[in-house]
Amino acid sequence: MDTVILSDWLAARLDRGAAEPVYRQTLRLMQQAILTGQLPPGTKLPSSRTLAQDLGIARNTVLHVYDQLTAEGYVISTTGSGTYVADTRPDTAAMNTRRKPAVVAVAAADSHGQSATRIPQPPKRDLGDLSTRGRRLIGQAGVSAKQWGAFMPGVPDVAEFPARTWSRLQARLWKEANPDLLTYAPGGGYRPLRRALSDYLRVARSVNCTPDQIIITTGIHQSIDLAVRLLTDVGDRAWVEEPCYWGVRSVLQSSGVTLVPVPVDDEGLNPREQDLQQPPRLALVTPSHQYPLGMVMSLARRRTLLEYARQHNVWIIEDDYDSEFRYGSRPLASLQGLDDAGQVIYVGSLGKMLFPGLRMGYMIAPEHLVDTFRTGLAELYREGQLMQQAVMTEFIMDGHLTSHVRRMRALYGERRQILIDAITARFGSELPVMGDEAGLHLVLGLPDHANDRAVTVAASEAGVIVRPLASYYTTDPPPRRGLLLGYACVPNDRIGPAFETLARVIEQTALKTPTRAA
Repeated sequence: MDTVILSDWLAARLDRGAAEPVYRQTLRLMQQAILTGQLPPGTKLPSSRTLAQDLGIARNTVLHVYDQLTAEGYVISTTGSGTYVADTRPDTAAMNTRRKPAVVAVAAADSHGQSATRIPQPPKRDLGDLSTRGRRLIGQAGVSAKQWGAFMPGVPDVAEFPARTWSRLQARLWKEANPDLLTYAPGGGYRPLRRALSDYLRVARSVNCTPDQIIITTGIHQSIDLAVRLLTDVGDRAWVEEPCYWGVRSVLQSSGVTLVPVPVDDEGLNPREQDLQQPPRLALVTPSHQYPLGMVMSLARRRTLLEYARQHNVWIIEDDYDSEFRYGSRPLASLQGLDDAGQVIYVGSLGKMLFPGLRMGYMIAPEHLVDTFRTGLAELYREGQLMQQAVMTEFIMDGHLTSHVRRMRALYGERRQILIDAITARFGSELPVMGDEAGLHLVLGLPDHANDRAVTVAASEAGVIVRPLASYYTTDPPPRRGLLLGYACVPNDRIGPAFETLARVIEQTALKTPTRAA
């Protein structure tokens, strides 16, 4: 394409009546011509004055286009010589790739009747392009496209959050515009928040800590990821409960840790003899409310685990999952509160108490690891959100957190009972209910022959969200079949109708007697 054709080519494509400015159109069209080879490397562009006259536009417009093309590396300007198209073609010899990009010939004409140029397309990607741990992570991912509705587990009712109170506190802090709250958050987070959390956790969870031991994170995942990265090496063994939360499993596996599933019974984690003979580097437990089955680790098991950890130098990560919401009794004391050897790292989330989008959690590190964890957090994640942390501080100090948790505990207790009554009315004692003493979900047991994954798919097609218990086990087939039903985010009057829909799915897909082989 010579300079005369360039003027004609541009003039034919400029839309003077379009909302897009002529400057942007001209720039975009010239970039396109260079990238597709219609303006090959070395082509001399017309002077700004000539092109402006040919197109009937201001010379300054063309000068701005040339300046932008020069800044982005499309063209090279030489004083006294002119402006030339730069050679931006990939150096294929230097790339030394194993496979070449596919070239797709587009035969269709563009809107102006010009034949489209052959444009190189990148190769299609699949899981084969990922690393081994990348394939494992994506292949076993448990994240759901839907995060709200009956019966999504682990989701609080965000519609009940006191948004006006939060907004008022936030507006006041933004009005003050303290520059210190708009920068990074070194030192483990906003100190007033760490002090407020220390007081709250000491009373509510019998946690034994100082404000300096608390480190603010974005939630459980980041807290565990930080601890695993700093305390383990690739190949180290880690005990995880069987079953356990799939998200925690993914975090550990992505760090190269070797998972050792340890079964749980009615008293919590129950290591076998072969487990005890090979001490792990760390053990991740949910002692106050096992996730997903809901049992509480007995005091005897807690003391045994702590003593074993002390003797074998095992780190314990205590995930205190949604234990604030306990029905019929006070929240249980933490495992960390019994630790006198500095072996327990306590992690928790504020999102389950307030709203998940808050993305705020905390970890309590043993005193001798505090500086290490603070440095690691800042080095890996460049933490911030100080303004949100300041709002949370005011929220706690003014008593709003305690009153909100108390109110939601009562509301979730009502919804839990409505769901249990609906289950009993439909199935009697045919299907057991497990893990309903605390938290935001319960487990509805299914017969051993049932395929809970298939039930989950059928329920989704019927408009109901559940999670299969099988996805929380590492063994296949899993020792138990069931469905996790979250009730916290379902309005009282929607629980009954939604469960009726689920019940029909269960009857059609899970309660039929399996056909025996002849």
